[in-house]
Amino acid sequence: MDKIYWPKEKITKGDLLLYYEKVAKWILPHLKDRPESMRRFPDGITGASFFQKNLLQHPDWVETAPINQVNYLMIQNEESLLFAANLGCIELHPFLSRVGKLKYPDYVIFDLDPKSASFEKVIEVAKTIHDVLDEIKVPSYCKTSGATGLHIAVPLGAKYTYDTAKRFAELIAKIVQKKIPQISTLERSLSKRKGKVYIDYHQNNMGQTIAAAYSVRARPKAPVSTPLKWEEVKKGLDPTAFTMKTIFQRLKKFGDLFAPVLKKGANLELALKN
Repeated sequence: MDKIYWPKEKITKGDLLLYYEKVAKWILPHLKDRPESMRRFPDGITGASFFQKNLLQHPDWVETAPINQVNYLMIQNEESLLFAANLGCIELHPFLSRVGKLKYPDYVIFDLDPKSASFEKVIEVAKTIHDVLDEIKVPSYCKTSGATGLHIAVPLGAKYTYDTAKRFAELIAKIVQKKIPQISTLERSLSKRKGKVYIDYHQNNMGQTIAAAYSVRARPKAPVSTPLKWEEVKKGLDPTAFTMKTIFQRLKKFGDLFAPVLKKGANLELALKN
C-alpha cells in the first residue's frame, strides 16, 4: 500500500484505495451493472499501463459479465471497487449500457478532445452543444474528462439502441461544427484538426467506454473527472483544480451533479421535431 503511484505528489496506492472507499457512494451508481474495461497502472502513473477486458481470475464475490467470450469485471459494490483499485485500476472506464439492456445505452456522450487546441475553445464548443440541445429541449450534463477535455452526456433512459444514440450524436455534432467551424472539427485524423476541438461522437458504440464521473485519471496532480454546473463552464474554468484531494468539498456542497444522467431520458423523437 506504500507503493508510490504519483511520484511528484507522493500519492500512494493506499491513498488511491482510501479515495475510492470514500467516494464509493457517489461513484458506484455510475459503475453498477456496467462491464468495465480495466486500465491498470501496477507501478503508478510513470510506469507501464495496459488495458484489460478479460478477467480470468477473481474472488467468488466479484461479479463478471461474459460478453462475446470476454469476462468483464463489474463493479457492484465497495468491495469490488476496492478490488479494482488494488489491481492498479487508477482509472475506471465503464460501458454506457448495463447488463440486462446491453444494447441500450443510458446516455449519449460527446467527448471534446482539444489536443493542441486551447481549453477556452473546449469551453466554447461545450457551450454551443448545450445551446443546441437546449433549443430542442434536450437536457445535457457536463463534466471534466479529468484530462484536457470535457464530456457532455445526454440521458436516454436506456430507451434507444446504440445505433440511434450515435446517429443523434452525429447529427448534433454536425450542427455544432457548422455553427463554429473556426474552432471545432469532426476530423478523426490529428494532422487534419489544425488546432481545433474534436467533437468525438464515436464513443457511442457498443463496447466503447469512457472515464466515469469521479474516476481518478493517471495524470499529474491526480485529477478527477468532475461533474460541473453549466454556469461553471465559462472562461477561467480550470479542469486541473478538481483532484482526489479537492473533490469532496464539491460533493459536500453540490452532491452528485451527474445523477440526472442515470434518470429519465430525453425523448429524441420529440426533440428532432423541435
